[in-house]
Amino acid sequence: MRKNAITGLAAIGLATAVIAALTGCGTAGPSAGSAAGPAQKLGEREGKVSILSWPGYVENGSNDPNVDWVSAFEKESGCKVEAKTFGTSDEALNLMKTGDYDVVSASGDASLRLVASGDVAEVNTDLLKNYAGIYDFLKDRAWNTVDGKHYGVPHGYGANLLMYNKADFPTAPTSWDVVFDKASEHAGKVTAYDSPIYIADAAVYLMAHKPELGIKNPYALDQKQFDAAVSLLKDQRKNISEYWGDYLKEVQSFQSGDSVVGTTWQVIQNTLASEGAKTDVVLPSEGATGWSDTWMISAKSKNPNCAYAWLDYISSPKANAQATAFFGEAPSSAEACNYRDDCESYHAGDADYAGKIWYWTTPIEKCLDGRTDAKCIDYAGWTTAWQQIRN
Repeated sequence: MRKNAITGLAAIGLATAVIAALTGCGTAGPSAGSAAGPAQKLGEREGKVSILSWPGYVENGSNDPNVDWVSAFEKESGCKVEAKTFGTSDEALNLMKTGDYDVVSASGDASLRLVASGDVAEVNTDLLKNYAGIYDFLKDRAWNTVDGKHYGVPHGYGANLLMYNKADFPTAPTSWDVVFDKASEHAGKVTAYDSPIYIADAAVYLMAHKPELGIKNPYALDQKQFDAAVSLLKDQRKNISEYWGDYLKEVQSFQSGDSVVGTTWQVIQNTLASEGAKTDVVLPSEGATGWSDTWMISAKSKNPNCAYAWLDYISSPKANAQATAFFGEAPSSAEACNYRDDCESYHAGDADYAGKIWYWTTPIEKCLDGRTDAKCIDYAGWTTAWQQIRN
């Protein structure tokens, strides 16, 4: 989540909404498949497609004449793009219910809710020539595939890293303990991401340091596990300088010295480094949370053939490279790195690195770690707890 990132995009926040347990898979639009399954072949393109996306994902040169991958799609496909951006996953969910949009870019905190509500269609990836080139570690994941059915195409991904000021940490930290158990050593200068999903960051830490809790997935927390994560964050609260959702705010906080350590994104470090800041980032030994966004097709799509065309185009190496570089994240394929010079800093294609990331996934009552003898706290519970932590 992230204009080269900083200078031109609106702040992006995660959703704070109630989710019911996953109960259904929805049906597809008339030409994009049906309740019996996804499309088996594509028809004539309709001439237009309406796309709902995070800021920076659908650029046509109107914001910056040098940033445009939409015009090439329109020329190649014959599908005129109508684009609208959203600022939170909640907003996207509500807009998708109107049936006015053909395609949406969904983060992991939204994708399962879109599937459960029947608002997105199953996608036949065999109809997408660029799907095969996408990194395997982004496919068939809990946030884009349900019961073996694909509900979208991976876009890009990134990790929520640990940032630190090198003056305060002459030796690079290797653990999240500097923002949890040792946070008092930098009281009032610790920063954290402002979202209920941040509870998962505490759970990742507890997985490593309190194995007796039995946490196997930071998004699948029963009451005891959840209470432990919430307790850790309440203890952290007194050491927090500020919670951030707008990454401009975190850039300014590290520049001013108000914050010296906390969770961040690689693009923020890139921006600070370009401005001479003495900061650095690390993926701690415990691993980290992160994101992998998915392009999904509306179950009510009026232009499903153009929707498929967009999913295939935005997965193509050049277009994906342009979009993910502008946004500030790793691309979805190795071929995309042929069009970027910064893939190394994003660890693009490094499966071992990616394997240390717990990608944002909507917590639901049915435990995502496979347990059938326990109930897990759903996102509504996470939202309520986060309000208590913040206050």
